[in-house]
Amino acid sequence: MNDPTVLRWYITVAEILAFGRAAKALNISRQRLSAAVLELQDAVGEPLFVPGDGPTELTDAGRTLLEHAREVVAEDDRARAEAAAAAPTLPTLTVGFVPGVTVTKWTRIWAERFPRTILETVVVEESEQITAVREGRVDMCFVRDPGDRDGLHCVPLYSEVAVVVVPKDHPATAYESVTTEDLSGETLQELTDRSEPTLDVTLEMVAAGVGPVILPHSLARLHSRKDLLYRPVSDADPTAIMLAWPMAGARDEPTDSLDLAQEFLGVVRGRAAHSSRSEVERSTPAKKKAAPAKRTPAKRTQAPRRRR
Repeated sequence: MNDPTVLRWYITVAEILAFGRAAKALNISRQRLSAAVLELQDAVGEPLFVPGDGPTELTDAGRTLLEHAREVVAEDDRARAEAAAAAPTLPTLTVGFVPGVTVTKWTRIWAERFPRTILETVVVEESEQITAVREGRVDMCFVRDPGDRDGLHCVPLYSEVAVVVVPKDHPATAYESVTTEDLSGETLQELTDRSEPTLDVTLEMVAAGVGPVILPHSLARLHSRKDLLYRPVSDADPTAIMLAWPMAGARDEPTDSLDLAQEFLGVVRGRAAHSSRSEVERSTPAKKKAAPAKRTPAKRTQAPRRRR
């Protein structure tokens, strides 16, 4: 019950009082968050939240645990700060990602291959994705096709299918997919800003029957609700997910950062570990391969003639 990570999760739930929003804020699944809180509740031996259909509220035991959790987390923060101050400074690569992109696989591989280089990941709103790169808030960023790529490397990674989000009783839910022609009689909502607050309002309007909205699949999944469903739009243009970072000279970027960007691109594109030079390898001159031993050509012998 003193695990700082789990207690941080509990603090977030206890302060937001909504498991769904807390899971999004923590960038973990709701199921994982609920399971962790249930384990805490079992350890306490009493309910942490008032049961019922009303607004989420803490019980007395829940408030007591919240105070304990804040003390443990504060102590953990102090210990981390002291350790960071005493530790040698390590190179850092900061990678941003727009909502809907999952980076867990790549951060795990990076930690295995480059344990002496810190990888920080931060969520960047889609409207800020290119500005964050150009201003140096992040070294690289997973972006949705930005259009304006001036001064940037933009490497396409994969495409997201477009889906239409409709109320769960909408006729479109009877089909596995729909076309834009199927939606021609609908009042589709225009969505130029896909930030979380705007999306939440738009989806509320979809649920109220104002009209469907077309989104990249990952955003529809991230903001899924029980009263809404989504279906692929087979002839709608997909959205390209790219990895963007500054070209050399586009901003005052150290050479080491550009090298790290190339290494991270290799991880994302599935480059094998042995084909990517690690930090140790980069600081050690490559050994010359030994020349292959000369082979003496075998003597050719004539086959005996056949007697007639």
